[in-house]
Amino acid sequence: MIIAVQDVPGDALDRLTRPRADVAGLAMDRPHIMGILNATPDSFSDGGVHNSVSAAQSAAEQMVSQDATILDIGGESTRPGATFVPEDEEIARTRPLIEAIKSRTDVLISIDTRKFAVAKAAWEAGAGLINDVTGFTFDPQLAPFCAKVGAPVCVMHMQGDPGTMQDNPTYEDVLLDVYDFLDGQLDRLENLGLDRDQIIIDPGIGFGKTEAHNLALLQGISLFHGLGCPILLGVSRKGMIGQIGKEPRKDARAPGSIAVGLAGLSQGVQILRVHDVAETAQALRLWAAVR
Repeated sequence: MIIAVQDVPGDALDRLTRPRADVAGLAMDRPHIMGILNATPDSFSDGGVHNSVSAAQSAAEQMVSQDATILDIGGESTRPGATFVPEDEEIARTRPLIEAIKSRTDVLISIDTRKFAVAKAAWEAGAGLINDVTGFTFDPQLAPFCAKVGAPVCVMHMQGDPGTMQDNPTYEDVLLDVYDFLDGQLDRLENLGLDRDQIIIDPGIGFGKTEAHNLALLQGISLFHGLGCPILLGVSRKGMIGQIGKEPRKDARAPGSIAVGLAGLSQGVQILRVHDVAETAQALRLWAAVR
């Protein structure tokens, strides 16, 4: 239902219009680049590239020099069809890397995990943001832990799990269904004691969605500002970029990824999660200049 601005309830209008608070020390009044750093052998685009701490640390330092303000460290692939990684293995992949990066730079590190034990180890190693692709639905201990330590979080929407999410994703209305899920999880996290001002939301492009679902979310992503949180957009090198852009090579999808990212920024998205940091930063500087 579409209503006039004067008929929007006061609390909803406040969430839409109030300035976003700083999250984990980052001002949300300008766009940010989150560099992807996967310490995995099987991630869809960069699996095996950062298979040693030294290689990953070098990549991290390069991303920071290219203007990434957040690094998202992952130890379990969430590509379609990915298999479960035991907690101890995921910790062994991520904790040494976080410690190494924090010894050389104060960049904000996000741990990309759905597991309490992994998040706890990463937090103790110096991570400053917990990014759960399941939107805090997988591990019942994770959200209470984040509330206890006051960790900023990112809540993503995913239908199903990585092993099954692309089998036959269906929605009544993908934009409203994802909105309602995120709204419900925000209420749950607030009830646990998390501050809404320290929560980022992510509609989960490509996670249990068809190409049509992804396009509908991208076309209407500004709707999510109604939740009162910064929005993260992760489309980098994903299947829809290759399909629509006619580029089968995953590492050659920077132009398409950037095009979609800039379209998101034009709707007020605050954070772009990307593989190609330098190229995205250059595009963002020009985008800002012409605005």
